[in-house]
Amino acid sequence: MDILWILWTIPAVIAVEETLMDSTTATAELGWTVYPVSGSSDNSWEEVSGYDENMNTIRTYQVCNVFDNNQNNWVRTKYIRRRGAQRIHVEMKFSVRDCSSIPNVPGSCKETFNLYYYESDADTATRTSPAWMENPWTKVDTIAADESFSQVDLGGRVMKINTEVRSFGPVSRNGFYLAFQDYGGCMSLIAVRVFYRKCPRIITNGALFQETLSGAESTSLVAARGVCIANAEEVDVPIKLYCNGDGEWMVPIGRCMCKAGNEAVENGTVCRACPSGFFKPTQGDEACMQCPINSRTTSEGAINCICRNGYYRTDSDPLQMPCTTVPSAPQNVISSVNETSVMLEWMPPRDSGGREDVVFNIICKSCGGGRGGCTRCGDNVQFLPRQLGLTEPRVYISDLLAHTQYTFEVQAVNGVSDQSPYSPQYASVNITTNQAAPSTVSIMHQVSRTVDSITLSWSQPDQPNGVILDYELQYYEKDQSEYNSTTIRSQTNTAIIRGLKPGSIYVFQVRARTVAGFGRYSGKMYFQTMTEEEYNTSIQEKLPLIIGSAAAGLVFLIAVVVIIIVCNRRGFDRADSEYTDKLQHYTSGHMTPGMKIYIDPFTYEDPNEAVREFAKEIDISCVKIEQVIGAGEFGEVCSGNLKLPGKREMFVAIKTLKSGYTEKQRRDFLSEASIMGQFDHPNVIHLEGVVTKSSPVMIITEYMENGSLDSFLRQNDGQFTVIQLVGMLRGIASGMKYLADMNYVHRDLAARNILVNSNLVCKVSDFGLSRFLEDDTSDPTYTSALGGKIPIRWTAPEAIQYRKFTSASDVWSYGIVMWEVMSYGERPYWDMTNQDVINAIEQDYRLPPPMDCPSALHQLMLDCWQKDRNNRPKFSQIVNNLDKMIRNPNTLKAMTPLSSGVHLPLLDRSIPDFSSFSTVDEWLDAIKMGQYKDNFASADFATFDVVSQMTMDDILRVGVTLAGHQKKILNSVQMMRAQMNQIQSVEV
Repeated sequence: MDILWILWTIPAVIAVEETLMDSTTATAELGWTVYPVSGSSDNSWEEVSGYDENMNTIRTYQVCNVFDNNQNNWVRTKYIRRRGAQRIHVEMKFSVRDCSSIPNVPGSCKETFNLYYYESDADTATRTSPAWMENPWTKVDTIAADESFSQVDLGGRVMKINTEVRSFGPVSRNGFYLAFQDYGGCMSLIAVRVFYRKCPRIITNGALFQETLSGAESTSLVAARGVCIANAEEVDVPIKLYCNGDGEWMVPIGRCMCKAGNEAVENGTVCRACPSGFFKPTQGDEACMQCPINSRTTSEGAINCICRNGYYRTDSDPLQMPCTTVPSAPQNVISSVNETSVMLEWMPPRDSGGREDVVFNIICKSCGGGRGGCTRCGDNVQFLPRQLGLTEPRVYISDLLAHTQYTFEVQAVNGVSDQSPYSPQYASVNITTNQAAPSTVSIMHQVSRTVDSITLSWSQPDQPNGVILDYELQYYEKDQSEYNSTTIRSQTNTAIIRGLKPGSIYVFQVRARTVAGFGRYSGKMYFQTMTEEEYNTSIQEKLPLIIGSAAAGLVFLIAVVVIIIVCNRRGFDRADSEYTDKLQHYTSGHMTPGMKIYIDPFTYEDPNEAVREFAKEIDISCVKIEQVIGAGEFGEVCSGNLKLPGKREMFVAIKTLKSGYTEKQRRDFLSEASIMGQFDHPNVIHLEGVVTKSSPVMIITEYMENGSLDSFLRQNDGQFTVIQLVGMLRGIASGMKYLADMNYVHRDLAARNILVNSNLVCKVSDFGLSRFLEDDTSDPTYTSALGGKIPIRWTAPEAIQYRKFTSASDVWSYGIVMWEVMSYGERPYWDMTNQDVINAIEQDYRLPPPMDCPSALHQLMLDCWQKDRNNRPKFSQIVNNLDKMIRNPNTLKAMTPLSSGVHLPLLDRSIPDFSSFSTVDEWLDAIKMGQYKDNFASADFATFDVVSQMTMDDILRVGVTLAGHQKKILNSVQMMRAQMNQIQSVEV
């Protein structure tokens, strides 16, 4: 699927025409070649002086012999160099006499002529070569006049000049000749202009596009990459324009926008830094904004404005919001005391600081008259609704101490108060609590009991509010009414309640009294007296009973231990859940606490159970298929939309199961969803759900705009920085670390099984499908090895030989993926057969570093290709190594030399031997730079001796603008030079 395009309009710009030849500018005879030779026959073209439509003297060719049959009169231009153009336009101005105006004219009279061209690498034409016939000449068209003249017209000096334009291409030689054939007409070739078209240099939508030659065909579109103007950057996708055959820009893709701190001026051709006092926080077309109140900038190009002293901004405040300050103190605090409670009310501050998020805090200080002064109130003081963050200007405070002086500070704070170095502004009020009854007794417990008495004890109230004079205990039988209760007084916090009934339950409550009166009763507590049988038990019997109870407890403990051991040894495994069985079966080594472990769906007796457990069922009405984008193993792959209830519509990929499937195919198809549904990681493809209750059966995943990684890299050869490539590799390694931690082995890790989204995030995909490949598969990637189909070029040797697939074999495959990424999708081991690959690996040969691959990355590849799988790095180590490279880009600057000195032999076929090619064109095709053949030829780099001496300046002059292509050609030239030097030294 193509990447998401950002389209924009292009201002009208006239195409540029470059003239290759114009007969009207000749100051002397044109000297074109005619046939038959002038003077040998009366019917040849003749060069004469004539006039154009403005009556300017020009050199023309004319012919007029209409009374002889079988006319064949040719005139050929001089050699015209094409100067890199691929399509040539010819503008002809001519006059033709009307045959009907000529008396006694034969039927062979014509009012048309033919236009031909002939390509040549040099000016080699003679009077007889090329031959004066259609082959070897190439006919462009038969040219007819829109208007012809008669003899009367000539006598009246009336000129009727026709103008016709014809084009031809592609042309690939260094130059060409034009020829005009008259076969029985009376005409004058007044002017000929030969030109080609190119799209002009243009600045549009924040990008500069250089002049670009039109394509070889009238319908050709030549892509051109734009370069963002200063202080601008690309948005989402690389910016492109296409130059059509008429030299007009069209099909715009992407755009550049001014960076933060810069605004577009001069019709979008300049990104100017915001002047002092203005700012722009984000990339875009917006103009710079003036700094909000109480803020300023310190330089041009500001992305935000700094608050002035004493003013602040919170992290959540928009940058356009004025800077604010702290509020002033609350006003007019009023207190209302009620015993040990107080109601505080106040007016909002006079100045809110410019904000609307003002709240209030209450600071409580107890000033009890001690020599230590005021101290913060304890946690027992209650605030309603709360103590801090009050939105209303009132608070109710309770559970204060009686006869105590308090100071309450009411603070006003807002969103920036915590940024101020000063304490919040506050207003204070002093109050003294009144006399108050004690608070509630909270704890009561039983000390002892008999058949007719219970001894109780309780704690002192948390807030006595004075001296406790005594306690009042109220009790009654549980089955009686509270109105029938009995009360007793106690000077202490214990009491013996006598005269109770044996074996009866009683309800008890207690309250304290001070000079201010009684407090509230405590909560109800229930206690029971002893029965007669309990009371009659002798003291002598109690001791053996205690001993017996202890012995019984010991026996019970031993029995419990025995039961646990038996359960563990005999019954635990059998009683455990099916899920635990699977978990134990597929777990090896030690598990990290809380780590999720992969469960193979093929262990389920009913595969539908695994689908239900790991994949979400989606109603087919929520899925809308838009278009087919490919074909999978089981059916079509489509793109579409998913709209779940209560969620936003999203773009998704949809795999469908083809009709007429077998039950095995359905199970194998859905197994991928059962696997994928267990994973949740940003670098692993995300399963949205499945459709199994409708037809067709579907697997729905997130949509990856850039498709598979190998194809994406080949389409964008040389267009990424090393850091971008390492970032892609880091994402893949992170996803594989997650899978390895879950004890999942991929078995088919390759660039074709990595998907890329629009943000260049790489995600591991295609889970478990390789195991289902049948022996009759036509895909050469998967080849038989010991009875199974495996991808030889990506598979570790132990997995090929012994079918030993582990995370270590996935690490080997990851090393191949690294090589694919750094070579922009090159096929591993090139055109070697699978058996050649197996033999080479067995002999310790390894892939060489791709062109421009940092030595640190190639060394990591070699580590992944260690023959002993125990010596290969873990994915966690790979992630750490790549993180270090990203944090320290200098480690990526060292390149592996062409004659690598690594400890393992290299299969180096990345740079071909130039001596195996006969021409420079063949060599360019071999290094996949064939698109520059014409450029090399036009610049006279046509032999290996000349090419081997090329420098970077020469490569730029040839017209190679992509950095990746420049490096590839330069490295190949350096290899060519080294090979030529080696040949010369051997000859000496």
